[in-house]
Amino acid sequence: MVKKSFHLIAITLALIFAVMAIITVNAQERLYHIDHEWVKIWISQDGTIDLFYDMSLALDSGREINYVFIGQPQRDFTIGEAVDQHGHSLTTSDASSGSDYRVQVNLFEPLQAGQTARFNLTTNVASMLWEDMQNEGNVGMQFTPTWWEQANVKDLRILVILPEGVSSEMVKTTEVLWNNTLVEDGRVGVYWEAQNLSPDERYPVGVSFPADYVQNYNTQPTGIIAFFQDYGLILVASVFGAIIMVAVVYTARKKAYLSPQVSMETLGIKRGLTAVEASYLLDMKPTQIVTEILYSLLKKRAVWVQAASPVLKLRVMPLFENKTGTNEKPLRYYEIDFLHALKDDGSLDEGKLAHTVIFLRDTVEQKLQGYSRRDTEDYYRKIVTKAWMQVEQAGTVDLTSKAYDEQLLWLMLDPNYRSRTETTFRNRTFDPSPLWFWYWYGYRHYNPHPTYKPNIDAPAEAPKPPTIPGAEFANNIATAVEKTSSNIVTDIEKFANAIIPMQPQKASHAPARRESGCVCACAACACACACVSCACACAGGGVG
Repeated sequence: MVKKSFHLIAITLALIFAVMAIITVNAQERLYHIDHEWVKIWISQDGTIDLFYDMSLALDSGREINYVFIGQPQRDFTIGEAVDQHGHSLTTSDASSGSDYRVQVNLFEPLQAGQTARFNLTTNVASMLWEDMQNEGNVGMQFTPTWWEQANVKDLRILVILPEGVSSEMVKTTEVLWNNTLVEDGRVGVYWEAQNLSPDERYPVGVSFPADYVQNYNTQPTGIIAFFQDYGLILVASVFGAIIMVAVVYTARKKAYLSPQVSMETLGIKRGLTAVEASYLLDMKPTQIVTEILYSLLKKRAVWVQAASPVLKLRVMPLFENKTGTNEKPLRYYEIDFLHALKDDGSLDEGKLAHTVIFLRDTVEQKLQGYSRRDTEDYYRKIVTKAWMQVEQAGTVDLTSKAYDEQLLWLMLDPNYRSRTETTFRNRTFDPSPLWFWYWYGYRHYNPHPTYKPNIDAPAEAPKPPTIPGAEFANNIATAVEKTSSNIVTDIEKFANAIIPMQPQKASHAPARRESGCVCACAACACACACVSCACACAGGGVG
């Protein structure tokens, strides 16, 4: 009996220790995310690339992080320097294993939960350019930035600087078309961006350009060599079946190739623009566009206006200090650029603000390529009209106020915004929410007799505001928008001159087509390679 009791106690203790061990392991599990992953590539004439990563990593909870792995696209790479945001030189090492090519970057000090580390890494990678099998006389490169199996990426940006002499008209891309092009030191750059990538999500991009601008590149195998590399003994063993399959595939491809293709000129309306992007399309002034961006940030409660005169001074709210946003409220590219235009004292750097408008303009122009501009403008004017209808047809004070909040950015695109607001609320009242920063900004700074003080730090805990007479609300919001547009920059002429005129661009460009027969140099990682390149980033990122 005693022996049985002893065994029972031993088993119970073992189970308790096992459960405690599991709890301890779970408690120490790391949760982290990538605030931003900015990649810049310079393609050299010798066929190599300089690869630059600017990383911002945040540890949400769990064990400290001591080092970070950054994937490399080929085995043949040379590590340059790594530096963190404080100027500390970081030690690095080649941590490649098999077909996983990567660099280990050791942080200057361990990253604790709640902290963020930013650093950059430069490497030089060989054998990145390949003959483009679909565009005769071209070479190209496909590149997949480091992906993260256990972390999401809030802001991914990729800039590829092409060899000197290559113009934007010469460039083709793979399926993911570029977001913008620019010129840096006389060289054309192609730019992509993506937000809120899920764990293990990959974002391959590629460029193709004339081979005359580089000295070295790899060629694809052709003829009988390519045949046996691709199919080998398997096809020899099943020759009859293969012949039938090849004939079917060839016929299908030929028919698809010979079928009439839709002309880019018939694409019609470009849908999917945001209200801020539509503000450029509908010819709003640059200061009005910047005001639209500010109100977009106020709606997300990303900023608060500390002072409205003599110059606008903003405060970035804690959840948005990383300048990328949250999972619930991610920031768009123009909102991110706007926040980067803020100085330490909260005022706006007008040069950077001009860049924000330029980048917005160029991005919208890129999106409009191939679409009917007139039809698209009419489409978004109708959206503005529908937005007003939703407000005007709302049956109660609460519904009217909510509709106005939801449609605010579209309503602001109406050139008769003030008079329309006054007419809509002439015989109504307005019921503001404590969460509506866009309203309380104007109320606090432009209402001559404010009686309610909003709780900016904890708006959800604020008492219910009083109902506002419609005429007072209309005058307050319209005045706030107008004065913001007038005061958001101190020197309007200088600001306008800083906005470089739009450079004429080619109306459309053909992407390089992906072919299943292209051999990937690192097929073990299951990268999909277009025939402009056989270079994929075969290592995901990680931490330790």
